[in-house]
Amino acid sequence: MSFENRITQLFQIELPIIQAGMVWASGWELASAVSNAGGLGILGAGSMYPNILKDQIQKTKAATNKPFAVNLPMLYPDLLAHINVIIEEKVPIVFTSAGNPKTWTAILKAAGITVVHVVSSAAFALKAAAAGCDAIVAEGFEAGGHNGRDETSTMVLIPLVNKAVKIPVIAAGGIATGAQMLAAFALGAEAVQIGSRFVCSTEASAHINFKQAVLDAGEGATQLGLKQLAPVRLLKNDFANQILSLEKEGATKETLAELLGRGRAKKGMFEGDVTEGELEIGQVSALITNIKPAADIVQEIWKDFQAGVEHIKALPFSRSF
Repeated sequence: MSFENRITQLFQIELPIIQAGMVWASGWELASAVSNAGGLGILGAGSMYPNILKDQIQKTKAATNKPFAVNLPMLYPDLLAHINVIIEEKVPIVFTSAGNPKTWTAILKAAGITVVHVVSSAAFALKAAAAGCDAIVAEGFEAGGHNGRDETSTMVLIPLVNKAVKIPVIAAGGIATGAQMLAAFALGAEAVQIGSRFVCSTEASAHINFKQAVLDAGEGATQLGLKQLAPVRLLKNDFANQILSLEKEGATKETLAELLGRGRAKKGMFEGDVTEGELEIGQVSALITNIKPAADIVQEIWKDFQAGVEHIKALPFSRSF
């Protein structure tokens, strides 16, 4: 079970399936399980203090001899401490997001680290390529968590970014199946980054209440909120509905920030308060119906991808070329 293209060569992995670095869900158990299954596991540093990140990196290295990565959202404070931990621990790959790729890319690459930046537009993709990034994650607004202000869908974003840059493009946002992965490849992606599906894995550190809320989510169960601060896709609950109501009333940034407060995401996703907590998840949650080991999810996606390829080959039009 292997596949070779620019992404698998760049990361030295077997399959072009990448597990997103999600806050409060992507600890060492999930990252190492995905890497051991042939994909690329990512630690979500956004919910970790530097000492916790160091411990998680060391546990990941003890659990797998395969490549793994750290996701580093640049909107969080004390990034230098995180950067120092990443360099000291010789993390092979870093995914940066929510900030200017010029800030840390050169420093990370000087330490021998492969750098990937997450973007929501072709314009940002060009900036990431100019900054020296090795690859780009193009994330459509279907994705959970922090999102682009332009609300460009994955189906539109991937070909735009693929046309704009020459470095490999990784598709993200609204992807949980092999069929969706195949569609992303048809648009020019060379890998997929998947978050929401891995929230509902056995190894994800998210609270079981959050996982069950994802399983219970149907079509239209998420919304994009907090646009005045930083757009975030949330599962609808009392907290999200309160945010939406305040935004409709023209609430100020200060009012929204006060409501958000500290630890709201931890309260929801890690501690399991699915009423008053912040529940970040993508639109694709409507397709997720079970919790299973991460390795099984990787295998399921890959088999579905292969089945999709065979399905396309068998279509009548394919025999006319």
